Amino acid sequence: MTALKYTRILLKVGGEALAGERGFGIDPQRALEAAGKIANIHRAGVEVAVVLGAGNIWRGQDGAALGMERSTADHMGMLATVMNALALADALRKLGVETRVQTAITMQAVAEPYIRLRAIRHLEKGRVVIIGAGTGNPYFTTDTAAALRAMEIHAQVLIKATKVDGVYDADPLTHPDAHRFEQLTYIGALNMRVGVMYSTAITLCMDNDLPIIVAELASPGVLERIVQGEPIGTLIWH
Repeated sequence: MTALKYTRILLKVGGEALAGERGFGIDPQRALEAAGKIANIHRAGVEVAVVLGAGNIWRGQDGAALGMERSTADHMGMLATVMNALALADALRKLGVETRVQTAITMQAVAEPYIRLRAIRHLEKGRVVIIGAGTGNPYFTTDTAAALRAMEIHAQVLIKATKVDGVYDADPLTHPDAHRFEQLTYIGALNMRVGVMYSTAITLCMDNDLPIIVAELASPGVLERIVQGEPIGTLIWH
C-alpha cells in the first residue's frame, strides 16, 4: 500500500453489513467479509476504531414508532449493537487481528467499559477497538456516537460505510438520474437533510473540524483507497 493520508480512523458500519440475505440477523460470513476489509487497512498501519449500528437486529426509533417507551426501545438498540460488536470482533480474531470490544453500558462479562484513554492505548498497541452501545444514552443515534468517539480518540476522519457510494440529491435506488456529490460542506449537507447521516452527527463534526467520508462498504478496496487519500464517495468538510 502507498503512503497513508489517514493513520487513525473511526469507521461507522451499519448493522446491515453483518446481515444475511434477508437483511436481518447476523451472518458470520458477512461479518468475516467486513472484518477482511478492516484487517487489510489495519495491516497497512492504520489505527482503526469501529462503531456499529444495529439495523439488522433492532432500531430504537422503530420500536418507539410502534408505541414503546423511547428510552426502552433505544436501550434495546444499544444492546443489539453489542451483539454486532462481538460478532465482528470474533471475525477479526479469526483473521489474526487483535481486537478489543468496549461498551458504553457496563457489561464486564463480555466487554470492557468504554474508557477514552484505554481505547487510545489499545489503538497505539495495534488493536482494533470496536465500540458498542452507542453513547449509552437514549435519543442519540449510533451516527452521533461515532462522531463523539471519533473526536475523543483524535481520529483524523470519520468514515461512514453504508449501502450507497456517497451522498446523492435523491435516492439513487428510486431515481436513476440522481446526482452524486464528490464534496459537500457541512452546511450544505445539513440543509439537504442528508439521509445517510443524522444531522446531530454532522453538526458535531462541523463544530470540531472533523471530515466525514460517506462511501459504500461493499465497493472493492474502498477502505484502502480512502486511507490513501483517493477521492472516494462523498467528502463532507468545510
